[in-house]
Amino acid sequence: MRPLEDAIVRLLKHRPFYGQFLLQFRRRQHTGPKAVGVTITDAIPTLVIDPDHFAVFSPPEQEALLEHLVKHILHLHPSRRKERHPRLWDLACDLAINPGIEHLPPEATQPQRFRLPGGLAAEEYYTRLLLMPELGDHRDGGSGDQLNERPSDLVAVGNSDERVQLDSETIDSHEDWKDADRTPQSLSEQVVRQMVQTAWKRSQGETPRELRELIEQFLRPEVIPWQQILRQFIGSAGRIGRKGTWKRAHRRFGHETPGIRKQHYLNLVVGVDVSDSTDTQPLREAFARELLNIARGRRCRFTVLYAGSRIQKIVQFNGQPQVTEVFRGGGFTDLRPVFDYAKMLQPRPAAIIYLTDGYGPAPEQSTFPTLWVLSPDGRKPVDWGLELRLKTHKEKS
Repeated sequence: MRPLEDAIVRLLKHRPFYGQFLLQFRRRQHTGPKAVGVTITDAIPTLVIDPDHFAVFSPPEQEALLEHLVKHILHLHPSRRKERHPRLWDLACDLAINPGIEHLPPEATQPQRFRLPGGLAAEEYYTRLLLMPELGDHRDGGSGDQLNERPSDLVAVGNSDERVQLDSETIDSHEDWKDADRTPQSLSEQVVRQMVQTAWKRSQGETPRELRELIEQFLRPEVIPWQQILRQFIGSAGRIGRKGTWKRAHRRFGHETPGIRKQHYLNLVVGVDVSDSTDTQPLREAFARELLNIARGRRCRFTVLYAGSRIQKIVQFNGQPQVTEVFRGGGFTDLRPVFDYAKMLQPRPAAIIYLTDGYGPAPEQSTFPTLWVLSPDGRKPVDWGLELRLKTHKEKS
C-alpha cells in the first residue's frame, strides 16, 4: 500500500479535501487489469488497489486517478447505475468527470474522442452512447472493466472518409459497482454526506473550486429520519438468503443435488453504552422501539450487549420486549469489548449497531459494517462506520 499512502500524503499537502476524503475509505488489495477502483457496498466506502500496477503511474497521474475515484463517489455513480447497461453507464460516468481532471493518464477516455461535447452529466452521456451504432459490440452483458472481448478494445467513430479509433475502456476498475445496489441510494448519499463533512472540517473548509457547489449540498443538514437510516442500514447489512443442504432433496434434481434451506434470521449485534449520556429512558426507548419493529418485520436476531468498560449484560431477542429495559452501569466507557465479543459469535454477525456518546477508546478498524447511533451531544469515535444521530420526538419538536 506504500504507493497509495504516498499519493494520499501528497494530496493532504496540496489538495487537503481530497486527501481527507480518501482517508475514510476501507482499503483492499486486488490483482486485475486496472490499478484502482472504488465503490460503496453495504454502506462501506471501499477503495481497491493493485499496488504494483498503481506504482507504474507517475506521481501526478496517481493523484489524478485518486481524484477520479473521489468524484465517482461524490456523484454517487455506482449507486446510480441501477438497471442501465453497465458498460455504457460506466463509460458515461468517466466521460462526465474526466474533462475536469488534470494529469490523467493518456488512455483516460475523453468526450471529444466520441465527438461529444464536454460538461454533460453521466445520464446525458449515457443517452448519447446508446444512440451510437459503433458501440453495438459493447452491449452484451458484463462489467465496465471488459468493454470488448476482441483483442483490441478500440471502436471506430466517424464516416468512411475519417475513421477515429477510440479507447472505450474505463480508466479505473468498476468491477465492484455491481454490488452497489445492495445499499439504498439514500443511504449511500448519507455515507457520502458524512465523509464530505468530515473531510471539510479536517481540511479547515478548504474545498476545490470545481467541487464547491456539490460540497455545499452535502454540508446542508440531512433530512432523512433516523428511523429510515437505521432500517436501510440493517437492510443493506445482509439478506435472508438460501443455502444448500444435503438433508433435503432438491425439488428438481432429487438427491443428486443439495436441497435448498432458507436462512431464517439476520444476526446483528447491538452495543448499548451504559454511561450517563445514554442512560435516559426516552433515548433508549425510542431506539429499542425501532429495533423491535425491525426485528418483527425482517426476522432479525439481535444480541444486545450492555457495556461500559466491559460487557455487563447480554440479552438476545427477535421481537420480544425485554430489550426496552434500561440497564444502568455508569463509569468508564470502552467501546472495544463489544467488537471483541462479536468476533467470537457464531454465526458471524452481519453488522454492529452501537448506541453511544462516542467518548471512549474504539478499535482502529473493524471488518463488521458498523452504525454508530450517537446521543444528541455525542461524537463519532473513529473515521470508519456510518454515523446516525439519535433524536427523540420531544427533541424534534
